Amino acid sequence: MNVANGNAIVVVVLSGDVAGELFDELLEQAPAKVASTMVAAMSDLDLRMAAILTRWVPRGATHRIDTASLVSIRQNGHVPNLDLELMLTDLETLVNIESPSRDVQALAVSAAALASLIEQRLGGTAEIIDSPVGPHVRWSGGGEPKVLVLGHHDTVFPFGSVAARPFKVVEGRAMGPGVFDMKAGIVQAIHGLAQLPDLSGVEILFSADEETGSHDSRGLIVQRALACGAALVLEPSADGGALKTARKGTGTFELLIHGRASHAGLEPEKGVNALIEAAHQVLAVSTLGDTTTGTTVTPTLASAGTADNVVPALATLTIDVRVEAPGEKERIEAAMAGLHPHLSESRLELRGGINRPPMPVSSSAWLFPLAVQVARDLGLGEIAGVAVGGGSDGNFTAANGVATLDGLGAVGGGAHADHEYVLVATMPDRARLLGGIVAALQAR
Repeated sequence: MNVANGNAIVVVVLSGDVAGELFDELLEQAPAKVASTMVAAMSDLDLRMAAILTRWVPRGATHRIDTASLVSIRQNGHVPNLDLELMLTDLETLVNIESPSRDVQALAVSAAALASLIEQRLGGTAEIIDSPVGPHVRWSGGGEPKVLVLGHHDTVFPFGSVAARPFKVVEGRAMGPGVFDMKAGIVQAIHGLAQLPDLSGVEILFSADEETGSHDSRGLIVQRALACGAALVLEPSADGGALKTARKGTGTFELLIHGRASHAGLEPEKGVNALIEAAHQVLAVSTLGDTTTGTTVTPTLASAGTADNVVPALATLTIDVRVEAPGEKERIEAAMAGLHPHLSESRLELRGGINRPPMPVSSSAWLFPLAVQVARDLGLGEIAGVAVGGGSDGNFTAANGVATLDGLGAVGGGAHADHEYVLVATMPDRARLLGGIVAALQAR
């Protein structure tokens, strides 16, 4: 077939390998002129390419097919179809490049690899934004911003974890440090966006410090979310692939209890036992939760003392706090600040606070129904939405009045654990879902 004199596209309806061979032939003969809109049939969830539909159109034009069961493919040649093997290759690359929070050098390598991957799959130029905690990565499809795809490339796993647990796929599960939270979500998003014929209005932001509270990236996240008006967060899904429509506000307090050391055998009465004072404080803070409002206050870590024959002069408590109801953040912060010592001459020092405000269900009030409809249109079945206790950067965007939908990342389990995994078979559909939601937001 000769298309050397054509401006763009040939009309063909074929199936299977024949269709793929034909398109390869077209690309070989006239790669600059084949501005084809390929369409893959999506009724089969195994994503076999059932047809290539093309037509003669002026070079550079976009032919859109408004059919719920079909998805148009980007014309830049980077990702001709949702290729699971290519997705896994990209996932392996990201997982095996370690990116522990606070390791600026490792995060710089990760950011460079991530920027390169975005440019390969989506075109354009990814911006690497240096910060004291490591580089953030931002990309824009140009035009008026309409949707922010939000994630993070830092992980909780220390450097060296990949040597012990490199990326692998076993019995349909992709495994490796950070694979579930959230490198598979990143890959799915990039490949899902690569299917869209136009990425105008789309922004991507991957931060380097989400796992440590987003203290550096928070301002940038809020700025870009406000500019876009909607945020899609790539944190892992809830059980069964459910999206996350609401989150509790989260925070951590550290309580330092100061006493006075003395010999535990010779003159314990001359000491002020910080460990005993800590026991009083554990009981006090454990009463601050309120099940009627969903507030939890949980002592999680404690340490005290230097030797078994010394009255401890210092003890520390770490307290995890989750709130969702209006006013609870202020109540808990006031109660923590009002803690008082029980032992004479002991002293309390409070650090920390509630860093992430609640993400109320109202923040996803119109985004979640939109996602449900997109899933139905794409033949993905029903999508559930749940409220969860954990926090994410979606808490920040929602608190600033930006429509926010979370849990759009990978389906799997074991976040932050050595057995963390992603269900490989779900990756293409999650990519399609993200791409479909973005396309719907572009059209608003």
